[in-house]
Amino acid sequence: MPTTVYDPPALPKGTLRVFPLGGLGEVGRNMTVFEYAGKLLIIDCGVLFPEEHQPGVDLILPDFEPIRHRLDDVVGVVLTHGHEDHIGAVPYLLKIKNDIPIVGSGLTLALTEAKLKEHRVRPYSLTVREGQIEQLGPFELEFIAVNHSIPDALAVAVRTPAGVVLATGDFKMDQLPLDGRLTDLRAFSRLGEEGVDLFLVDSTNADVPGFTPLEREIGPVLEQVIARAPRRVIVASFSSHVHRVQQVLDAAHAHGRRVALLGRSMVRNMGIAADLGYLTVPEGVLIDYKKARDLPDDRIVYMSTGSQGEPMAVLSRMANLDHEIEPGPGDTVILASSQIPGNENAIYRVIDGLTKLGANVVHKGNAKVHVSGHAAAGELLYCYNILKPRNVLPVHGEYRHLMANARLAQDTGIPAERTILAENGTVVDLKDGHAQVVGQLDIGFVYVDGSTVGEITDADLKDRRILGEEGFISVIVVVDAATGKVVSGPEIHARGFAEDDKVFDGVKPKIAAALAEAAQSGVRDSHALSQVVRRTIGRWVNQSLRRRPMIVPLVIEA
Repeated sequence: MPTTVYDPPALPKGTLRVFPLGGLGEVGRNMTVFEYAGKLLIIDCGVLFPEEHQPGVDLILPDFEPIRHRLDDVVGVVLTHGHEDHIGAVPYLLKIKNDIPIVGSGLTLALTEAKLKEHRVRPYSLTVREGQIEQLGPFELEFIAVNHSIPDALAVAVRTPAGVVLATGDFKMDQLPLDGRLTDLRAFSRLGEEGVDLFLVDSTNADVPGFTPLEREIGPVLEQVIARAPRRVIVASFSSHVHRVQQVLDAAHAHGRRVALLGRSMVRNMGIAADLGYLTVPEGVLIDYKKARDLPDDRIVYMSTGSQGEPMAVLSRMANLDHEIEPGPGDTVILASSQIPGNENAIYRVIDGLTKLGANVVHKGNAKVHVSGHAAAGELLYCYNILKPRNVLPVHGEYRHLMANARLAQDTGIPAERTILAENGTVVDLKDGHAQVVGQLDIGFVYVDGSTVGEITDADLKDRRILGEEGFISVIVVVDAATGKVVSGPEIHARGFAEDDKVFDGVKPKIAAALAEAAQSGVRDSHALSQVVRRTIGRWVNQSLRRRPMIVPLVIEA
């Protein structure tokens, strides 16, 4: 059912307004705006990576349009953790207004500032840690430690006179975390006693029963796989997964191998993590990848990006033999990551390509080489029972995840009418412990394509898909300006067709006849004549060749 767009009323006094601009109905571009007393607070500002039906797109941003005219009212952007789907769009927001303060933990801000430096933006930043309380305008913020697949993740409690909101960010409840930093359930319990009026909770694994396995179970498996590998080992992971890289460094060190980092973001992020003390690099383990080629094959591990099958990432280029390192028989490739929804085909294409080259591909489907960073259903039930929130707004996930999360909330006794299934642009007002939907903003996709931001439209992407799937036909016809009769042509050229251009000889008389008929009817406008050409050849190609190509007619008056 299509979304009904309707404007929310003016914000009543003493009411907190919450509206997500991304991250609902999708896994990525997380961004939620809070409004109180004329001021705005933003939590997270991430990107979404394109799928196959969005050819040529580099990134997808949240739609800033609803707040573009109000950026002077923004008191800060709070970043829950350093993953791209939560920080990747910050440079694009700060390019519009560069003095918006950004707030986050040490590692999160270091990763964000490195991105901003590439975009030549110098931010105003405030580093916070768990247990800290800060006042930004009318918003009192308390930061709470949560466990995730990147160190230094934080949940945020937002207090206003209208009520208390807890936004988890991405989190899980690993009871034996690698860095010893637990999700602070004591703080959750204290908030529960105080009263949580609205709970914005991570939904990514809400449809997975039980509990997310422990990160520490991965280390021994990686060590086992690396120990048995006869030749080179290539491990692909997210470029910000510090814990996973730590486990690879430790396993390589234990078996006398050295590690070369591949991919610009991997090298940058791990350098930052090591400098800040989040990554412990064993002495002499890291080696520049150019020097790594001189080592024996059984003495090297390559740590790369590309675990999601991204076309330009290192692993995809290896699978396509478009990289200096060419996998072959005896090599072991480990995909140490989950599949982000929508990336399955791309990932399996890379797995098939590597397997065809003779590599042994180890992935989550055939070995325990990755665990998720998100709370499964059992952990979410614990949170609901500890917090007893008055209202719940599931966030961070596709619609089935949001729905599963809403059901979990209702299983713990939260009434269905207090469980809000929203989408991007849904406007929720909170007052006196009651949350209700009061509007639906018109939210679109903002595509980054090369150096352009927001210029590419869905119509452009449709044209690209047609070009890629159905081919292209150009038709040039010269007509007499006075009579409208064909003087030269039609000249027809096709691309993306198996048939030779001679196949179009049969339609040329039909085009000439259609133009003559139009001329007799008094049509002289070249655009109108172009449409006659487009319709004529379009019908013929559809009937004769069963294709619907892009047709570009050019009618020249002589």
